[in-house]
Amino acid sequence: MSRAFVFPGQGSQAVGMGVDLAAAFATARDVFGEVDEALKQNLSRLMREGPESDLVLTENAQPALMAVSAAVVRILEKDGGKSLSELASHVAGHSLGEYSALAAAGALKLSDAARLLKLRGQSMQKAVPVGEGAMAALLGIELEPAQEACKEAAQGEIVAVANDNGGGQIVVSGRKAAVERTIEAAKAKGCKRGMLLPVSAPFHCPLMQPAADAMQEALEKVTFATPRVPLVANVLASEITNPSDIKQRLVEQVTGLVRWRESVQYMRSNAVDTLVECGSGKVLSGLVKRIDKEMTGIALNAPADIEAFLKTV
Repeated sequence: MSRAFVFPGQGSQAVGMGVDLAAAFATARDVFGEVDEALKQNLSRLMREGPESDLVLTENAQPALMAVSAAVVRILEKDGGKSLSELASHVAGHSLGEYSALAAAGALKLSDAARLLKLRGQSMQKAVPVGEGAMAALLGIELEPAQEACKEAAQGEIVAVANDNGGGQIVVSGRKAAVERTIEAAKAKGCKRGMLLPVSAPFHCPLMQPAADAMQEALEKVTFATPRVPLVANVLASEITNPSDIKQRLVEQVTGLVRWRESVQYMRSNAVDTLVECGSGKVLSGLVKRIDKEMTGIALNAPADIEAFLKTV
């Protein structure tokens, strides 16, 4: 059996995230303290108590999700006595989860990951004024017809596929009117349902170029190490280990397509049969079977999940 560790993206945050881990493990409390210190912000209290309206802000949700993911991996290593390379052959993360994956694999210091994600959230929010952009989920449609719908609906405006999540779930992103037209165009191509998502900016499309530029500048100042296991990069859907390549892919990822379905298929072709989702929520472990029925998804959210998992390894 070969496992990959995967790390959730935005949307998996919830008030109370990490509370059980912090209550059960000093290791988790140390991680949350380290992130608070790096950001000069009491993010752990916001995670614990809310308000939700502040937690869902991109600049808070992104480092908060990374903190919970990092806590899970540290607990496995420190309290469970298992190194990441013993537990997994690959790491991958959905959008911001790529930073969580890199921190877990030792390519990026926890404090640097927290600061980069804070900046990433702020830059993405600033890139497009609120209300001008939108994202929509298209259900029951595959990548190519969704891309065709975007082309037909653009009419000179930007709209693109942002996430190919697998199992007929595509997310599109761009100018609000163009996204709304894409929902209609996709229905003519077999899309069963299209709905606008409650997000504050149009992520993973060319409108995010100012954020990509800000991240390129910030990433140049941060030292990356070679990850202990390969990263399956969002924009490549294949593995990389070279630190300068990883930085470049993180820049491209801000405006590029998150190729999650293909990333999971790539891991499967490299003998991975179990995806272990580390952190908040169960989105990625839930998608596994829709991408490949032969694969298994496990979510490690709570102390009991971690204890049960450690008994199997």
